[in-house]
Amino acid sequence: MDKGTIIRSVVLILALINQLLMANGLTPIPGTEDAWGEILATIFTAVISAWTFFKNNFITPKGQKQKEVLQREGLTKAK
Repeated sequence: MDKGTIIRSVVLILALINQLLMANGLTPIPGTEDAWGEILATIFTAVISAWTFFKNNFITPKGQKQKEVLQREGLTKAK
């Protein structure tokens, strides 16, 4: 996997963990009010989820082959 795929995946996992903590009444960001914590967590999760959904992640073996073809043909910016 390339560096961008790993970073996007880690950020998505962190957003999901944060959302689960908020749903269980835990405050993962100390010093914030509950309402602001929920709002920020929801916005953060929505943005990261949309970003990872629309970003092309070459995770599967088929995706890796597609990436190689795109790079060989000069049709992508991925490294």
